Amino acid sequence: MNRVGIVTGAARGIGAACAERMAGTVDTLVLVDLDPDATAETMGPLAASGTRCEAVGADIGDASAVARVARIAAAHGTVQRVAHAAGISPTMGTWDRIIAIDLVGTALLVDALRPLATERTALVCVASMAAQLLAPPIDPGIDRILEDPLAPTLLEDYRTALGAAGEDPGVAYSWAKRGVRRLVEREAGAFGSVGARICSVSPGTIDTPMGRQESERQPGMRQLESIAPLGRSGSADEVAAVIEFLLSDRASFVTGTDLLVDGGVCAAIGQMT
Repeated sequence: MNRVGIVTGAARGIGAACAERMAGTVDTLVLVDLDPDATAETMGPLAASGTRCEAVGADIGDASAVARVARIAAAHGTVQRVAHAAGISPTMGTWDRIIAIDLVGTALLVDALRPLATERTALVCVASMAAQLLAPPIDPGIDRILEDPLAPTLLEDYRTALGAAGEDPGVAYSWAKRGVRRLVEREAGAFGSVGARICSVSPGTIDTPMGRQESERQPGMRQLESIAPLGRSGSADEVAAVIEFLLSDRASFVTGTDLLVDGGVCAAIGQMT
């Protein structure tokens, strides 16, 4: 049996760190990113692990591209480990693009990989602490809208429910990542029916190219770093280490849940209220 791993967003940041940690744990590693050339650069340091790597250029928000990723992975063998780190942050796109990539793209990937899941399959999706920082009370109407990420009217329904406020990229990012966390909860049953697992990880302020861009353009991000009990931002490898654990057999009884990797920011905010 040829063991296959998939990493999305593999060119840099958390995705690249996941690829480094996954190398050597599978026989073939499919590295997915919008920029296949940059992804190919990630493959260099992985050569010594003995894992065969294939770089695949794909827009995770494109259903046909995601289906192609699934076909490529299945052609190599049995999909065992998936780290889904691809996504964009508030300064990287409009509200509708953020939802299309971060939420719809995640749903497309889960939908494409569900039929390939076996007893040893584990999938971890990268969410965000931003979902936990949404101001309460959470509107159940919006939650219901996000429960069907592949509905053709998703963007229209979201915009109607939130009004002009929903067009703020930061707001859209928070709701999209909440949608990811709830998707994981709903999918636990389907994956569990074949003995597979699905979880999410919610990073806080992380020192990656994306994280640094957010920090530079959004003063609020620097404020979050300042209140973190650990007094610093996290590293991509610290998040990848948690994902590595969730993908491993050591986490064999963990599914349908989210792990917060934020240096204690959410705990600190909770103490302020």
